[in-house]
Amino acid sequence: MVNVLTTCKVKSSIKTHFEEQFPDIYFNWQESIDEARPHLSEADILITYGEDLSADDIVKAERLSWIMVISAGLDKMPFDQIEAQGIKVTNARGIHAIPMAEYVIAMILQVSRQAKTLMELEEDHKWDRSIKMTEITGGTMLIVGTGAIGQEVARLAKAFRMKTIGISQSGQLKDHFDECHPNESLHDYLPEADYVIGILPATVETHHYFDSEEFSAMNETAIFLNMGRGQTVNETAIVQSLKDGDFYHAVLDVFEEEPLDDQSLLWDLEQCTVTPHLSGISRHYQSRAFDIFETNLKSYLETGQLVENVIDPDRGY
Repeated sequence: MVNVLTTCKVKSSIKTHFEEQFPDIYFNWQESIDEARPHLSEADILITYGEDLSADDIVKAERLSWIMVISAGLDKMPFDQIEAQGIKVTNARGIHAIPMAEYVIAMILQVSRQAKTLMELEEDHKWDRSIKMTEITGGTMLIVGTGAIGQEVARLAKAFRMKTIGISQSGQLKDHFDECHPNESLHDYLPEADYVIGILPATVETHHYFDSEEFSAMNETAIFLNMGRGQTVNETAIVQSLKDGDFYHAVLDVFEEEPLDDQSLLWDLEQCTVTPHLSGISRHYQSRAFDIFETNLKSYLETGQLVENVIDPDRGY
């Protein structure tokens, strides 16, 4: 019998669905890695959020053939040991697309329509119609990272009649983009962008992808938003660039160290909006992740193959 072990709390409705649909599988529903550790040696499939596993845990899981990570981020996974044991990995890439794309539109609108200032005026009971607002319709959006999330951001941007430009490793044209270009073309398009959106994973190649040179190349009226990984932005450089007025405003949902230190200069910069890594949160999160798991589970049982969101351990995504 195939043994599926979890290291995270799973909704009751999801548990019931899988137990009914796959009666020949033993589902061992544990709610943390501490609870799951005594059962690792029995597991064929492991379901995790991906931040709780150590190399020692993988060594103990001697029967393990597949890890399903029900998140998109994989930067804390012990890939060396996983690869050494020939374990396959899939993730939930793409399930964040809807909430994260909505976050982008919400954040650039709140900056353009001066939402924070208006709320402050409301609290102070001040009637001030001199607040300068701008429109986002007809602007140019440069999206760095053209996967499922980037494509959904571009799709929503089209509702505001924006020009959408994508930057990625391959530069291959993707849905909802007017044009796409490889990474080395980034500086050709930064000056014309009204909105620069970072949706990059944390890899060796993307460390401090956005640094002083990139910020200084931006339009001085541009809004920069990062919701990929914090390691892709040099925080010292972005603080200085905001102080220097290299670009207009930064919206940051992810940081090099989380939680963001309460002494960080980013908190108090007027031209910076800080949110606590919540752009991808949705009440539909788990159900969407387990839809991907179910697709792969059916294929795994029938053919031994995984067909969706299979991860390359060398690249880490």
